[in-house]
Amino acid sequence: MTHKFNSGLIIIGIFSLLFSCSRSITPVRQKDGRKIKFDAAAYNYFYVEALKQKLMGNDGDALKYLEQCVKLNPQSDAAYYQMSQVVTSNGDVAHGKFYLKKALSIDKENIWYLSMLGGLYYQEKSLDSAIIYYERAVKYHPEKENVMLTLGNLYSEDKKYDKAAEVFENFDSKYGVNEMSTVSSIRNLVACKKYDEALVKLRTLSGEYPDNVAYRGLMADLYKDKNEFSKAEDEYDNALKKFPDNGPLMLGLCDLLSQEKKFDDMMPLLNTVVLNSGIEINDKVTLMANLIDIPEIETKYSDKMTIVLMVLEATYNSNALIPLLRTDFLVKQNRLPEAESRLKELVSNNPDNYYAWEKLLFVYLQQKDYEKLYKTGEECATKFNTSYPAKLLYANAAMELKKYDVALDELKKAEILAASNKEFMVQVLTMRADVYYRMKDYSKAFDTFETAIKTDNSDLTVINNYAYYLAEQNRNLKEAEEMARKVIEAEKTNTTFLDTYGWVLYKRKKYQEAEKVMESIIKSGDKSDAVWYEHYGYILQKQKKCREAIESWNTALKIDSTKTELKKEIENCEK
Repeated sequence: MTHKFNSGLIIIGIFSLLFSCSRSITPVRQKDGRKIKFDAAAYNYFYVEALKQKLMGNDGDALKYLEQCVKLNPQSDAAYYQMSQVVTSNGDVAHGKFYLKKALSIDKENIWYLSMLGGLYYQEKSLDSAIIYYERAVKYHPEKENVMLTLGNLYSEDKKYDKAAEVFENFDSKYGVNEMSTVSSIRNLVACKKYDEALVKLRTLSGEYPDNVAYRGLMADLYKDKNEFSKAEDEYDNALKKFPDNGPLMLGLCDLLSQEKKFDDMMPLLNTVVLNSGIEINDKVTLMANLIDIPEIETKYSDKMTIVLMVLEATYNSNALIPLLRTDFLVKQNRLPEAESRLKELVSNNPDNYYAWEKLLFVYLQQKDYEKLYKTGEECATKFNTSYPAKLLYANAAMELKKYDVALDELKKAEILAASNKEFMVQVLTMRADVYYRMKDYSKAFDTFETAIKTDNSDLTVINNYAYYLAEQNRNLKEAEEMARKVIEAEKTNTTFLDTYGWVLYKRKKYQEAEKVMESIIKSGDKSDAVWYEHYGYILQKQKKCREAIESWNTALKIDSTKTELKKEIENCEK
């Protein structure tokens, strides 16, 4: 009869050996030289129990035992180190750093503590702090070459190219051209645009290791950085003859052909990329997402790109995100009805595909089909009741359909979901202000705008909208002008912001200044907006330039025939 292997019993057996010693009181030296005594047997019990709980995934219990360890022995750097590992594994980097610093205050030269703390700072993108701790690690442990190499890479990433070069040259002088450090040295030379030096090193490295395909790709990339595209293309072609199925080489060549706009050469390669099982799905998606953003692909190669996307869908038919690439492509081509139809099909086939629902809502928003947006938004916001975008889009539709109570109710829910996200909170507040404004509750609208600006005083759209609404109601016009000027100083060519500024100047009776602003908008080359010509007409009318005003209003009516109130203004001006 065979017995089932029980790893848990073996672990417990190993730990039990550690408890077999008799209870003793052990002295430990503090930083100031004084000694304190602690119960070593109790400490050992708690420490080993903590490790056991950590191995079993019971992080909360592990922390409790480790806390007992540091109560018994406040100088236990090992316990603090274990505490750091436990909390960082759960995403709490702040406390992870705190415990590591406690450990380092006890053992300042420990290589594990120094490198882990440097790694946590790197994770937070705090390169200067990461470098400080790796420099200390190298100072105390110069024999640790992997730590030295990491420090060199950190220097390079932080644009300290000379320091990085010094590190890498030490390796090269010790080992010659090698696979451990030479690639980092080459990348550092490329980063500081020393392309010829990098090329010499890379050729030597590639000669030493001719079967390493990565160096072929690196060579092509280097030529690409030097803008020697034909040489880069030759490198890719030659490498693919030797390694015809190599995914990174194919991706690199596609990227190069895309940069050169050699789309006729690139398109046949795309299907091979899609079908290559050696290329990660994320890399394929990234490539396709970049390509569908290229205007020439949208226009001249639309049919071919669509086929590639359909092949990708068929290859990964269980993936919920990949079909959305084709709908994005349709949206970029302004083929919104086709995008709508495809998204409805995706939602019908897989009702749990949230991303398809969300994109469908955005398509309705682009089409300004608020009835469909309201109906589908309600369904989506109910089905996915923790989705912030769904609630905001549903609220938007309700506002446009004058269902203000529904809009305010959904915005309350969106506010809860926004939580501490400042950008989301400002969006909620701005839309709420808009709802109040449309309800003609101007006091609440303007109070809400004030709250939004206090939440984020750098959001130009909020400031612009607030200034415009103040001007519409002839309130605080001096303040509105200051806000509108602040906005256009930040974005001098934004025609929406310029229109607000021109309108505020009109309300301030600064007609000549307003006229100049509106003329600059109309001459900007942006797609004409009926509101520009409407506002321009009023500005001209105030200066008794009735013929020009009528001409401007007629242009506004051609662009937007719903502005029927302008017909009355034209009649009055003609009289």
